[in-house]
Amino acid sequence: MIIAYYGHRLPATHDLAALRGWLKDRGGVWDTEPDLYFKAFLLREAGRFGAIANNFASLYLWQRNEAFTNWLLRGGYKVVTDVIGRAEIETYPVLDAFRGDGGDARSLCREDVAIPIDADLTEAFASECALARATAARPDVVSSIVGLDPRAWKFLRFVLSNTKPDARAPGVSYEIAHLSRPLLATLPKAG
Repeated sequence: MIIAYYGHRLPATHDLAALRGWLKDRGGVWDTEPDLYFKAFLLREAGRFGAIANNFASLYLWQRNEAFTNWLLRGGYKVVTDVIGRAEIETYPVLDAFRGDGGDARSLCREDVAIPIDADLTEAFASECALARATAARPDVVSSIVGLDPRAWKFLRFVLSNTKPDARAPGVSYEIAHLSRPLLATLPKAG
C-alpha cells in the first residue's frame, strides 16, 4: 500500500463554495477507481477549525504502488494542474491501515510524529500499528492509517472521522469535502 498526499494554499478570495461543488462533481470519477481504497478531497477554510488560510488537499490510499504510478502516467494529475497548479506529491509506504465503524467521514486529521533517534525501530513500528488499530476501533473513526517517511524518520498518522474537524486535535485537521471509497470496505476491520 502507498499513501499519496498533496496540498495547495489558496488565495483568500478563492470561491470555496464553487470549489466544493467542483469536488463533489469530480468525486464521482473516483468511486470506481481500481486499486484505490479511498481518495479524500480535503479543505481548510481560514477562520474555521483552526485554519489561518484556505487550503485544498487530497489524500489517496492506493492498494498497490503501481496503481499510483499508472494514475500519473495516464494523466490523472493533469486535472489538478489544469485547475490549481502543480504541488509536490508526498508518497509514503503504509505500515498498516484499518477501517472502523464511523460511517460517513466528515474530517481527516494528519499528524506527523518524529521517531526518536534511539528508538528500537521494530518496537516503534509495532507500537504504531497497534495504535492505528486501536484508533480505528473508536466509534467515530472511519479509517486509521499509519505511514512511514523513512527519509525524515517520522510516522504519518491519518484518521478519518465522522466528527467535525477539531482545532484542538494534534496535527492538522481538514474538512472532507468528498470521500470516494471504492475499496475502503476491504481494509481489515479494527477490533
